[in-house]
Amino acid sequence: MTSPLLTTPGAVNAESTDDGVAAHYGDPTREGRAIERSGAWVDRSNRGVVKVSGPDRLNWLNDLTSQLTQGLPAGAGTEALVMDTRGRLKHHLSLVDDGEATWIHTEPDGGAPLAQFLDSMRFMLRVEIEDLSDSRAVLTVLGPDRDRLVDTLDTADVPVRASEYESDLFVPAERLKETADALAGAGAAPAGMWAYEANRIAEHRVRPGVDTDERTIPHEVDWVGRAVHLEKGCYPGQETVARVHNLGRPPRRLVMLHLDGTAERLPEVGADIELEGRKVGRVGSSARHHELGPIALGVLKRNAPTDAELTVEEIAAGQEVVVDPETGANAQINLRRRPD
Repeated sequence: MTSPLLTTPGAVNAESTDDGVAAHYGDPTREGRAIERSGAWVDRSNRGVVKVSGPDRLNWLNDLTSQLTQGLPAGAGTEALVMDTRGRLKHHLSLVDDGEATWIHTEPDGGAPLAQFLDSMRFMLRVEIEDLSDSRAVLTVLGPDRDRLVDTLDTADVPVRASEYESDLFVPAERLKETADALAGAGAAPAGMWAYEANRIAEHRVRPGVDTDERTIPHEVDWVGRAVHLEKGCYPGQETVARVHNLGRPPRRLVMLHLDGTAERLPEVGADIELEGRKVGRVGSSARHHELGPIALGVLKRNAPTDAELTVEEIAAGQEVVVDPETGANAQINLRRRPD
């Protein structure tokens, strides 16, 4: 489905995973600066949207996912994973509860599979699942001004998922353009997925299906603490999480790559990361950041030297450690993040 916001002046359609929403509105550099320095809205209406209602919803989600949703306060945004028994990812959920229902958004084309899975797990519990991917659209507000910008809107019937990074509005699809226009009138700049993805990579946040593969476990990609709660009850995949946390270390670790800016291209998703001609990992998302230049996320073998110079498709790449090689085995998770 093509977003009505592609009629915004300067809009250029994104490709591949984000087809149907804007890659940019004519100036990705300016859009990236707006995200970092003031405020911007990003059209993410291609996201899958699922609504879970019923009095048992939070306890039920608590049993199914890696996150502590039992007693989740209304308005508190969080992330959760649905995993198989080996700790491998099945679904990634960005969610908020509004006091009456839990609103979830997930990757494009992920709404229907998630709704089908949840429906299959209802049994006799008082929960109802709706796939609202066609009737609700995610509009994301970012930047230092985001709270002020969201406060200018009438959100009485619009759930808002606020995290430390952004605010996601679950807008009725027919009011998407109206809401974006209202945000623009309050001073928000339009920003496309190029700038959004560059900002996400710089914040070290992985994207499921792009930065993850069929072998990914939570410790490898900084999901512990963010999407995985270590002190909650049983859920599928908990044994793997607990074993790595208490007894072992994950086989791979997340890094951010600073790519050689003289290259005129970005690496393909899944490209090999090499050390002296030997494969030591895979690259996921990549983008051109307005300040950092070309950057990417990747996962390396845990024992790859943290100071090694790497190559990706013959592009030189310096690594910034995100997940410490000593994560797990009761080691304190110590992530080296960019300073604010």
